[in-house]
Amino acid sequence: MSGTAPGEDPVRQPGRSGSAAPPPAAASRDSASRDSASRGAAFRTPPVVLPAGRHGLLVELPGAEAAEAFHAEVLRRRAAGLLPGVTEIVPGARTVLLDGLTRPRRLAAELAEWEIPPLRRGGGEVVEITVRYDGPDLADVAALWGVTREEVGQLHSATSFRVAFCGFAPGFGYLTGLPERYHVPRRSDPRTRVPAGSVGLAGPYTGVYPRSSPGGWQLIGTAVDAVLWDVEREPAALLAPGTPVRFVPEGGRGDVPEDVREESA
Repeated sequence: MSGTAPGEDPVRQPGRSGSAAPPPAAASRDSASRDSASRGAAFRTPPVVLPAGRHGLLVELPGAEAAEAFHAEVLRRRAAGLLPGVTEIVPGARTVLLDGLTRPRRLAAELAEWEIPPLRRGGGEVVEITVRYDGPDLADVAALWGVTREEVGQLHSATSFRVAFCGFAPGFGYLTGLPERYHVPRRSDPRTRVPAGSVGLAGPYTGVYPRSSPGGWQLIGTAVDAVLWDVEREPAALLAPGTPVRFVPEGGRGDVPEDVREESA
């Protein structure tokens, strides 16, 4: 399934600037409480499984975090040889499409009994993307987060990201990993042209524009020398669903203050 375009985020939040971020300690407690509650709800609720053609299933999950965790479990089971015949695994914002199944009805019945562990970030080969934190919306994001412009880059680059799904344009990945207190609204006035390589934030996602296009994400930086899509390369996409990603500040990471490290954890 294709993802949602940067101009049309799965989580739409009105306005450009929103409210100022709560104090870090309060935000951390509130976020931890919400994260714990959402994890419990996500994994208690069975998925909705729909047929997709003769050999496919579309699995609808109750939320984005549950979809990521389910996708990770599907990848694990396929690697362990427990999903024979699966030819395609395509995650979306809240869905995962499985195709090439020899017995889709049997698997559909079994899915309700799967135990899906909470998503664990890390593992696998990490893709590093060098970033110059010079985006035109950097000051707005800093105000939303309640930090300085420099700390936006420090927090962002200290975060472990994972490609949740891909869509909108070839090579565009929707990356998750930022704590909920650092989710930001889309711009109320989308740009008619966002330069290729722009690093943006919207809702829970970070993304890098693989080509110039319209977009409404908050731009915080520019990816340096990263080619997101190259038809002469195999695979053509630099980012695939499930890939761990780290952003590295141009010139090196430097010393990240302890309070910033704690905030990004």
